[in-house]
Amino acid sequence: MRRETCRPRPDWSATIRAQGLVYADTELPGGGFMSYWDESACYAFDLDEVLRLEEATEELHRMSVAAAEHVVAQNRFAEFGIPAWAADAVTRSLREQPPTLYGRFDLWYDGSWPPKLLEYNADTPTALVEAAVIQWYWLEETRPELDQWNSVHERLVAAWQRIGAGLHDPLVHVAWSDEEETGEDQMTAGYLAETARQAGLEAELLPMLQIGWDGRRFTAPPGPDGASTPILTCFKLYPWEWMLAEPYGRSALDPGTPTTWIEPAWKLLLSNKALLAVLWELYPDHPYLLPAYLDSPRGMTEYVVKPLLGREGGSVRIVTGSGEIANPGIYGDEGWCYQQFRALPSFSDNRLVLGSWVVAGEAAGAGLRESRSLITDGYARFLPHYVDAPREP
Repeated sequence: MRRETCRPRPDWSATIRAQGLVYADTELPGGGFMSYWDESACYAFDLDEVLRLEEATEELHRMSVAAAEHVVAQNRFAEFGIPAWAADAVTRSLREQPPTLYGRFDLWYDGSWPPKLLEYNADTPTALVEAAVIQWYWLEETRPELDQWNSVHERLVAAWQRIGAGLHDPLVHVAWSDEEETGEDQMTAGYLAETARQAGLEAELLPMLQIGWDGRRFTAPPGPDGASTPILTCFKLYPWEWMLAEPYGRSALDPGTPTTWIEPAWKLLLSNKALLAVLWELYPDHPYLLPAYLDSPRGMTEYVVKPLLGREGGSVRIVTGSGEIANPGIYGDEGWCYQQFRALPSFSDNRLVLGSWVVAGEAAGAGLRESRSLITDGYARFLPHYVDAPREP
């Protein structure tokens, strides 16, 4: 893997917005904006390197599922901050294996081997539109003869086709929080709805706050005829940890409620940072893992303190030999995971994190984000990539 300087395309800003990246401007604290999409540079991979990273991604996913099974078998829900009343529903969800769609591993990777797992965004990962669509169009316009580590779109459509084969009703509601102001969640939901439509399903977008409850089932707002539509299948870009904390969380987990949620409730275990500690316990010294513990740093002199709950990482603290580095944010009291600190690799003074996408349990592509800081925060930039190999016909 290497970083290369590129010449941006003419009118690239208007182009990416027309393709769906409406959240490309990041407001800076002191005023002004920076672009989240950055094509002044890109990353290049070798084909053999991509194949190895795909194998590593799928091994990490298998290990994560095994860790979830261990948590359920040993009744370790309290260590994950999951309330006791939800344990049976999570257990049932894992046993019955309802449909699951996608997730994203965040990996430390500098071009050498092995990569290291930083966290698994398995419930509500974003940065999807830019990974699946925007960087593919960039490749088409700039390097049409080369390939990209990117089968996200095709795999999403295929996954929806498999999901649809098991549904009695082809209608899928795709919900998101319209309180998210940048438009990223809405565009992500809209893109996922489009992949469902391409798979032959009917898909309707619905803000989470418009979902109703009639005492027996969740419903969409009334249509022109005044009748409410039952929500039988719902993809929700909305974390389970938020749902459990809300008045209708128990109803969402009730086995009598006829709604299939995607992602399913057992994904609570994969999106929780306690997973990192359980993985290290089950697979000590595994080459893809960093030491991680729940009770304390256990003698580590440099480590990252991560809240167990928190969408895409939440707020973290980094403790190094030179002192503590804090990420401004709201710190919860739900518990912590202590993971060994591994500084993100630096390329031309930019700190890189590699997002490796998983669709239906299989590696699907990469998204690369850079930051100036040691923490990939809201001021990160997304850079496209290509594979230094001819594209297959």
